[in-house]
Amino acid sequence: MIEITDTIIDVAAVEAAVGGPGAGAVVTFMGTTRDSNRGRRVISLEYEVYAEMAVEQLTGIADDIRSRWQGSAVAMVHRSGKVEIGEASVVIAVSTPHRVEAFEACRYAIDQLKHVAPIWKKETFEGGEVWIGSLADCDHGDDDHADDSD
Repeated sequence: MIEITDTIIDVAAVEAAVGGPGAGAVVTFMGTTRDSNRGRRVISLEYEVYAEMAVEQLTGIADDIRSRWQGSAVAMVHRSGKVEIGEASVVIAVSTPHRVEAFEACRYAIDQLKHVAPIWKKETFEGGEVWIGSLADCDHGDDDHADDSD
């Protein structure tokens, strides 16, 4: 399951997509819209996605995970459009035969997604708004996680 959706993500469906008899561990990452960022009160996020390319990039990440972590399964769903406070922007589930690999692969998935996927977000906060590109478009110096807003 690799999807871009403009509706609320069904977390249970994402997790179910990676289940199976060889799954000794399932790790799920859910990035949610929080109510503050960089000292500002956030009202909402809005995602603009080049959907065809995003699906291609996410599929490539999933293929890479399956080749690096034997016996793994991957599902990734990312929102487009407006995402309210507390709602999930992205859900990634990875299963592997063992827990260590599941954690590693899930972290790899979100880090790669944030780096390569053509997904931009507009953060609306009290007093303004700002568009934020993928990490590939940003110069954050030495801080790899300067924009961990989901």
